[in-house]
Amino acid sequence: MLDANLKTQLQAYLERLTRPVHLVASLDDGAGSAEMLALLQGIEALSPKVSLETRRDDGERTPSFAITSPGHDISLRFAGLPMGHEFTSLVLALLQAGGHPSKAAAETIEQVRALDGEFLFETYFSLSCQNCPDVVQALNLMAVLNPKVRHVAIDGALFQDEVEGRQVMSVPAVFLNGELFGYGRMGLEEIVARLDTGAEKREAEKIANKAVFDVLVVGGGPAGAAAAIYAARKGIRTGVAAERFGGQVLDTMAIENFISVQHTEGPKLAAQLEQHVREYEVDVMNLQRATALVPAGDDGLVEVKLANGASLKSKTVVLSTGARWRQMGVPGEDQYRNKGVAYCPHCDGPLFKGKRVAVIGGGNSGVEAAIDLAGIVAHVTLVEFDSKLRADEVLQRKLRSLPNVRILTSAQTTEVLGDGQKVTGLVYKDREGGDSHRLELEGVFVQIGLLPNTEWLEGTIALSPRGEIVVDDRGQTSVPGVFAAGDCTTVPYKQIVIAMGEGSKAALAAFDHLIRTSAPAPKTGAVAEAA
Repeated sequence: MLDANLKTQLQAYLERLTRPVHLVASLDDGAGSAEMLALLQGIEALSPKVSLETRRDDGERTPSFAITSPGHDISLRFAGLPMGHEFTSLVLALLQAGGHPSKAAAETIEQVRALDGEFLFETYFSLSCQNCPDVVQALNLMAVLNPKVRHVAIDGALFQDEVEGRQVMSVPAVFLNGELFGYGRMGLEEIVARLDTGAEKREAEKIANKAVFDVLVVGGGPAGAAAAIYAARKGIRTGVAAERFGGQVLDTMAIENFISVQHTEGPKLAAQLEQHVREYEVDVMNLQRATALVPAGDDGLVEVKLANGASLKSKTVVLSTGARWRQMGVPGEDQYRNKGVAYCPHCDGPLFKGKRVAVIGGGNSGVEAAIDLAGIVAHVTLVEFDSKLRADEVLQRKLRSLPNVRILTSAQTTEVLGDGQKVTGLVYKDREGGDSHRLELEGVFVQIGLLPNTEWLEGTIALSPRGEIVVDDRGQTSVPGVFAAGDCTTVPYKQIVIAMGEGSKAALAAFDHLIRTSAPAPKTGAVAEAA
């Protein structure tokens, strides 16, 4: 299971164990159990501190294995092989169960340890999901820190009966004590905040007492991170208020056009961005959603109001709130979101193995999604509103070569159909003939571009007809002292490298604004002559 390179890396990590780790495998005679046993035996052989026990018919999911430590009450289990994106989750679980400290904030760790109650978390993941590891790793850590928290990470592709029985059509899907807790990426701070009912109030009080910033960055994507770093390097008081640090990069699978880095993945880049920002004296306020912007008054301070009721004041502000997946806006889309309507083919594609799906959108994202899904599902129908596909020709050629793909152009999706529990099809209108047609399918993947996160700024700041923040060549908005950068602005070409450049430029412009507005007034008349 482990090649020589992985064994070498894992052995080096296991040298950090400070206490024994005991693996308990629940196995049967199936091929999956044989693979799991080979993996666990390979891990056991790499460290004298790791021991392995095998069991049969013990009432646990099969195949699965628990990670614990003698003398410590840890309930942490993987149902399935944690390879692919989840291999890092396995390594961290081994280290943390073995006493290696987490890099999580000390305050958050204490919150986890203080949680009272009984918490059985079950997380359904797919090995190709780049969003799943954050959730799995957060809940695994909670299980290590607090004996009242139990966690099972379940490979949805391996336990299809459970997936269908619980109507799981999007991952990560988290259940708490048998009830749905949530879908999608959730970090440790967010999970703890939802469980600790007093956390939001305490955080609001802490934010309300913060001193005035010189530069306040709203948003934590590439543009926001770059702005924060450039501002902090000027030695001025800098803060970042982000709904989720990393922004849309967290949902990006492969990144191959970030200059000087041949290949990386979104979550990895997002973690590096946050780590770089925290190298400086930047006040990072995560899980904070901005709801209103109040232009500077007589005090010269811009105010940003937050969803938790607190507000922040700053001499200048850089808006970098990014964008999100654009929705179709048709009946049934919201009703069946995470019940067959999906926006991430890499994450959710494996859950539709052997089924029929549609991809909405004929740009690069849509065609790439259709190509990826064609290798997993039974059939893909690509639905494009325009009269032709807009993707790069090389992608189109690949798509047309696939035998289980159908391409519909001049087709307008008008409704998503379902039986109340899950998607059963969609209706589209032939834009040339005017007739409506129905497609029978189980999944709809929407890939029709981005929508800027700027609704909260309407009526306060100049926006384009597309909802983008209007900026000049310095990133200045229509409000003095307020700058903007990244995918939420009118700057063309929504690319990571461009967002970073625009964020840097906006921070430099904000610094220039501070210098000019704080300069003493020139002396005139008799006063000047006397001087």
